[in-house]
Amino acid sequence: MSQTQPAPVFVFDAMCLNHFARAERLDVLRDLLAGSTCLTTHVVREEIRAGVEDHPALQAVLDTDWLNIARLDSLEEISCFAKWVQRIGSSDRNLGEASVFSAAELARGVAITDDREAVRVGRAHGLEVHGTIWLLARAERDGKLNEVAAGNIVDALIATGMRLPCSGSTYGSYVRRTMNR
Repeated sequence: MSQTQPAPVFVFDAMCLNHFARAERLDVLRDLLAGSTCLTTHVVREEIRAGVEDHPALQAVLDTDWLNIARLDSLEEISCFAKWVQRIGSSDRNLGEASVFSAAELARGVAITDDREAVRVGRAHGLEVHGTIWLLARAERDGKLNEVAAGNIVDALIATGMRLPCSGSTYGSYVRRTMNR
């Protein structure tokens, strides 16, 4: 009898969701994550909501039915959030990452953020944290995407102002050089 692994849990910070929505590729992100549990937090939703006036495409994030809300309201959850606020910082800019990291820890999931400093802090405290390029490389590894399609997504995200460590044309070499596939 074969053992099946539970579906991975991904907890999203605003940056990835923001730029996939602005690039009109939120449906692609959903398809790449099919079979996974996808979460975000109320803090991240409020960050997204605050940007809707300037970028109406962000409304798609708020309307999506595949991205559930991780609750952070029990004593244990609030305590975990407070711990991550202390680790990452308490500025408004860091509260989204702290909420994502606490939700990922509590769900034994993977935090998804492209904030380099937050990634460094999360990993230093034993949390599994990855960014958008990792998600694309994972989808490619799983046969949901080929390298050219991943590069096209990278270019679409960059066109929205997202800062990524590679361009679409250098995506493949970047992934081969920096990630174990």
